[in-house]
Amino acid sequence: MGIPTKKEQQLSVREMIAENQTRQHWPKRMEKLAPKFLFTLAALSVLVTLGILFTLLFETIEFFRRVSIVEFVTSKEWLPWNEEHGSFGVAPLVTGTLLTTGIAMLLAVPVGLASAIYLSEYASERTRRIIKPALEVLAGIPTIVYGFFALTIVTPLLQKVIPDLEIFNALSPGLVMGIMIIPMIASLSEDAMSAVPNSIREGALALGATKLEVALKVVLPAAASGVIASFILGISRAVGETMIVAVAGGSSPEFTFDVTKSIQTLTAYIVQVTTGDAGYGTTIYYSIYAVGMTLFVFTLLMNILAQYISRRFREEY
Repeated sequence: MGIPTKKEQQLSVREMIAENQTRQHWPKRMEKLAPKFLFTLAALSVLVTLGILFTLLFETIEFFRRVSIVEFVTSKEWLPWNEEHGSFGVAPLVTGTLLTTGIAMLLAVPVGLASAIYLSEYASERTRRIIKPALEVLAGIPTIVYGFFALTIVTPLLQKVIPDLEIFNALSPGLVMGIMIIPMIASLSEDAMSAVPNSIREGALALGATKLEVALKVVLPAAASGVIASFILGISRAVGETMIVAVAGGSSPEFTFDVTKSIQTLTAYIVQVTTGDAGYGTTIYYSIYAVGMTLFVFTLLMNILAQYISRRFREEY
């Protein structure tokens, strides 16, 4: 091969420059397109949320054109299937929801928090690698399985202790919901406590505090925002639970706080109507949107409260 001429050398340099510009062009184009693509995805999720909200709102308005909002809020009878003396007071569904949620949290909060303290402050790395995945397995079990577990195993066991306990009741699904929520509270609380700097622990120990005192009086207050947020998220999870209460709680909307009686929650009523014979355009059909809006308001308030408490504790600590 001969030595390239000056013209060939210039052509080769131009080709290299053109190739380099082409290579630089694609990253720049991708850099410009990436924000637009990500914005489209974010906007799509917002639009879907707004679509759901407006659908829920418009159908709820249609329900309140047929049923007085005063009756819906103040009446203590929920008898939508009674054609002659029908009543649409949401209080029995709300009390059923609050009853099962309260039972669930009475079990989930102390057990979940105790688990988080142990995993964060006492467990070795090897123990943590075994226990934490085992706890999180509970979160992967389908809720319908929890429902049948409550109905076929937990309720018969409870009936041996409480003879008056009905086959469908509030106690059994409440306890099983608590078992289901334990992994959420334990995992989130443990993450919050593990994020506390070790220097704080070492300082407390250097002052003569015991390990338990460090966990309860130093680490827990420092992680309070994350811990309390996990509690409120657990409440939201319990309020929105469907299959456990639909299977084991019954379908008797009564204004009662007796845990041995059959109850019906907001979500269980929605399941009952959507799987029943309620025709499109009937008052019963539109009632599920009013109940859904009530559920939405509950969940929204819980999320707002969680954000407020997290921000408040973050400012204090």
